[in-house]
Amino acid sequence: MLSVEDLRASYGAAPVLQGVSLAVAPGEVVALLGRNGMGKTTTIRAIMGLLPSQGGRIAGGRIVVAGAEVTGQPPHRIARRGLGLVPEGRQVFPTLTVEENLTATAATRDTAPRWTLAAIYALFPRLAERRRNLGSQLSGGEQQMLAIGRALMTNPSLLILDEATEGLAPLIRAEIWSVLARLKADGEAILVIDKSLAALLRLADRHVILEKGRSVWSGSSAALAASPELRDTYLHV
Repeated sequence: MLSVEDLRASYGAAPVLQGVSLAVAPGEVVALLGRNGMGKTTTIRAIMGLLPSQGGRIAGGRIVVAGAEVTGQPPHRIARRGLGLVPEGRQVFPTLTVEENLTATAATRDTAPRWTLAAIYALFPRLAERRRNLGSQLSGGEQQMLAIGRALMTNPSLLILDEATEGLAPLIRAEIWSVLARLKADGEAILVIDKSLAALLRLADRHVILEKGRSVWSGSSAALAASPELRDTYLHV
């Protein structure tokens, strides 16, 4: 589904990624871990082709989506390969209604798309209740639901979430994790960044840890849970 090989990237003359490798198989959930500033969001931006808009560039390595290399391609072409992004900070369209936000990005990749307005409203009933409200009128939790729904409306083969539950109230965080577990059970491939290690250990099949822009460890939830030394070295502040 996704293969990132020895990815290197920089902002100006400053290297940020210095050898990131990861892979996501169909139906697999992979968590991208690391302390703040280790390159997680930059990795996502590089995968999605967004680095140039942030003043960055890919300096080496390969990004392959569904068997096709997309390294350096513009974001719209990469998205068409089947990647759906839930960006850090949600970034919903504030002057569009909930329903307009959802339909603005809708894409059908086959004759019977899985994700339609009805399917999104079934997944997030609160969005159905607020479907005529503007994006700016939603709470942070509702905006995150909308951002996930908007990404799903592209009918992606791989859903990518950057800081899936950051800044949300505990009840909303629990609802988001429950939704992600449902998506996993339905076979959705997911790449996720989040600070809640306990939730990620329950959800993810595998984890990739970044340290100073490099992949330093990859393994299962069981292996990570069994290694407090690994968590202390790379994840705890």
